Amino acid sequence: MRVDVKNQPLVSVIIIFLDEIEFLAEAVESVLAQTYGRWELLLIDDGSNDGSSEIARRHAEQYPEKVRYLEHAHHKNRGMSASRNLGVRHARGEYVALLDGDDVWLADKLERQVEILRLNPRAAMVCGPVQWWYSWTGSSEDLQRDSIVALRVEPNRVIEPPVLLACLLEHETVTTTVALLRRKAIEQAGGFEESFCGLYEDQAFFAKLCSQLPIFIDGDCLYRWRKHPQSSCSTAVREGQYRAARLRFLRWLEVYLRNRGISDREVWRSLHRELRRARYSRAHRALAAVRRSPRYALEGLKKLARCSLPAPVYRVLKRGCASAEIGAARRSAAPIPLDDDPRQ
Repeated sequence: MRVDVKNQPLVSVIIIFLDEIEFLAEAVESVLAQTYGRWELLLIDDGSNDGSSEIARRHAEQYPEKVRYLEHAHHKNRGMSASRNLGVRHARGEYVALLDGDDVWLADKLERQVEILRLNPRAAMVCGPVQWWYSWTGSSEDLQRDSIVALRVEPNRVIEPPVLLACLLEHETVTTTVALLRRKAIEQAGGFEESFCGLYEDQAFFAKLCSQLPIFIDGDCLYRWRKHPQSSCSTAVREGQYRAARLRFLRWLEVYLRNRGISDREVWRSLHRELRRARYSRAHRALAAVRRSPRYALEGLKKLARCSLPAPVYRVLKRGCASAEIGAARRSAAPIPLDDDPRQ
């Protein structure tokens, strides 16, 4: 049963999509099924070529008072951030909600989040847990893989800036598509960073927002993040691009925080820790491997030590190699000489 829409604020729902012919209709249906009735839907086409543009246009024709279709000039692919900014520019609502073209909302998502913002006028945004949704396939194996992922902070309260930023850096469990935002907060934060076309575009925007404004953390999960091999995240991991994307985001954030004059010690401690992990993750994984099983990891670690690594990391690896070789030599009575530092 739908709630009375009289005197309710308008919510502008923005769905961006690129070649989502398999899932787009289901995403739109999850908006149509909302128990909150006063919304508009903007379908932002980022240059699709698979027939999903026609699906979006059909919905706009079927619901002309509620649904609009938008695209970039000449049907160009401009990336996620530029597409979301296009939607925000055309939004008429006091609130803005974001949904990816391959995900879905639960039916009471908007109703619950509008009420939360009404009761918490200081909050710029409300967000909460997300379901990692594998069971959409219907496979018996995937039915057991679903899980709820949430920020590691106490829920159902307003968090002051920049507390959530440290949490974002360490756990990466927030996505702005689970949120409901005040439109004026998006404008205050400066919108989405268009230099981020794909990966980490939502994290960059969330970092801008939670470093400046209070955010309400809800305890209820209202969003299903569809896990499938064609998603941008899965593709990046498969093609070995994810670590480079994370390092780029962290470097951007370092400059942004410095320019904004944000000096919170916990935030900077978390940022520096994550920068080290992103820069030297390969070396750290290798060192952990040699510590777990030096006999079998030694040769791989020696090869890694020949790579061009910063001197402090190389010294740590060299010590790890030496310790491993001592143990190996004691067992075999046949010590293996350690290569010299390749940079000397």
